[in-house]
Amino acid sequence: MKKKLVILSGAGMSAESGIKTFRDSDGLWEGHNVMDVATPEGWHRNTELVLDFYNQRRRQLLEVQPNLGHLTLAEMEDDFEINIVTQNVDDLHERAGSTNVLHLHGELLKVRSTKNATAIQDWTGDLVLGDLDVKGNQLRPHIVWFGEEVPALEQAMDLVEQADYVVVIGTSMQVYPAAALIDFAKKDCLLFYIDPKPASIPNLRNKLELITMSASEGVQFLKERLTAIS
Repeated sequence: MKKKLVILSGAGMSAESGIKTFRDSDGLWEGHNVMDVATPEGWHRNTELVLDFYNQRRRQLLEVQPNLGHLTLAEMEDDFEINIVTQNVDDLHERAGSTNVLHLHGELLKVRSTKNATAIQDWTGDLVLGDLDVKGNQLRPHIVWFGEEVPALEQAMDLVEQADYVVVIGTSMQVYPAAALIDFAKKDCLLFYIDPKPASIPNLRNKLELITMSASEGVQFLKERLTAIS
């Protein structure tokens, strides 16, 4: 029986593909205050700004490719039962070939109705004012903004609870509620943390192995490490 491996991936996972990390050191996201482009209040205050912001992100995503880290995780499905829980809104895990990907914060290549959060549809072009759902309601990016519920959180908790190994890649695990996920790991679950500059994770019950490498290098190292101990 294959061991169960859960990957918790963040912005550092996609950085090598050319996707900028969520916020730069100055607190801005692509030159914008996140409160203006990633909150319901920002949406109501300046809808066109928000639409344009995500249109630019969507165009950028379509120009980049999965990196070696994404591709190696997909290859590891031959040997492990892998579930990826990602804070990223890109589709690079899927494009690399990973088959079980749960997006905590939504997906850039999807939109949804402003009146019905379950009315979701694929979207690869620009989204503008006047793009409506079948009932005539404006469509919005399918992104979980600050202050909004994270619908996939409970499913993510269940996956972590069942894991034999949990691997944190490219995320500081400082943003809640996602940061609380590792607390659901079994006592005998081994934790791995791949990041060239790992943050401190306080109050861990589980054994943690640090891999201070980039996502691509670290996932390759992880593959060899898990193959050796499994």
